[in-house]
Amino acid sequence: MTELDLVPMAVAPRMDRLRASMDDAGTDALLVTNLVNVRYLTGFTGSAALLLVRPKGLLFVTDGRYRDQSADQLAESGIDADIEVHTGAGQQEAITAAVAGAVRVGVEADHVTTSQHQAFVTTWFPDAEVVLTVGLVAGLRRVKDAGELSRIGAACAVADSAFDAVKVRLADRPSERDFALDLEFEMRRRGAEAVSFEPIVASGPNGAKPHARPGDRRIEPGELIVLDFGCKVDGYCSDMTRTVSVGEPPPEAQRMYDVVLESQEAGCAAVRAGAKASGVDRACREVIESAGWGDAFLHGTGHGVGLEIHEDPRVAATVGDTLAVGHVVTVEPGVYLAGRGGVRIEDTVAVTDGGCDVLTTSPKQLVLE
Repeated sequence: MTELDLVPMAVAPRMDRLRASMDDAGTDALLVTNLVNVRYLTGFTGSAALLLVRPKGLLFVTDGRYRDQSADQLAESGIDADIEVHTGAGQQEAITAAVAGAVRVGVEADHVTTSQHQAFVTTWFPDAEVVLTVGLVAGLRRVKDAGELSRIGAACAVADSAFDAVKVRLADRPSERDFALDLEFEMRRRGAEAVSFEPIVASGPNGAKPHARPGDRRIEPGELIVLDFGCKVDGYCSDMTRTVSVGEPPPEAQRMYDVVLESQEAGCAAVRAGAKASGVDRACREVIESAGWGDAFLHGTGHGVGLEIHEDPRVAATVGDTLAVGHVVTVEPGVYLAGRGGVRIEDTVAVTDGGCDVLTTSPKQLVLE
């Protein structure tokens, strides 16, 4: 496994920004139950944790499996928290005791079930008003700091390197599934801890399905192959799509590719701080509509990338997001013709004042040599 050179993370300062958001939401405490948000705020990577954020203190609750790991990771992140290890009802009792005297306790509306909310109201916090908060931590996660950008950039570089190493194997007529496994192995061998999602390898008519799963179909010369893949480095994701052909494709396939490439270039050119996400979508969509394939562009233009492969901000016609410096989004227009194939071209880009830094740098070359 390759050792990657990463910028140190600055986790601790995030807590002050969260507390400011809590003040705006009018909560005396916030119970963070989403594990991705817990990781963002503390550096903890385990599978069981509750984080109670108070104006002047933190309570971190986990179970015995993570007694040592939680202490090590919170200390490494510079997080000063009371750590308690409990199972079952003991976790609830610890949280309830810690919010004694609070008037309004926030919980994450997007990450609790109806039954959990009812338990919070009747059992966990019976003496306080339970406030359903939306986006307090997700709002902070939109803008990536230097450490996060370093990790996303490293994940993009690993994916680029892996693709460069394995693309020659497409000429050997592998099955979609085998090529996906080759790609995943090469990403892991180059330093990835995991894939961001199951790679998409969609050849021939399967390319008309935007989220086709790799199967036993063998990749044949002269057909379009949609390759959508990414990996994780220290928790952060990359995402990239290239469409290629082994040998010259038919004229229609070449035209599809040329149109989508023009669309994707127009979208990337529209990305900059202050631009509307819907405007980026429009820049991509106008090119494809002018070519007569507007109805074959079946999805939004992009999405945020970070600790999750799909997060805010979205890049679509229906959203009101404005891009800002530090946002990391994808630009991925596509054309999908049922029974014939598809083309998608995607980059992960970091928004800057003057435009964007393209983090996925694999060549956009249709015919592999």
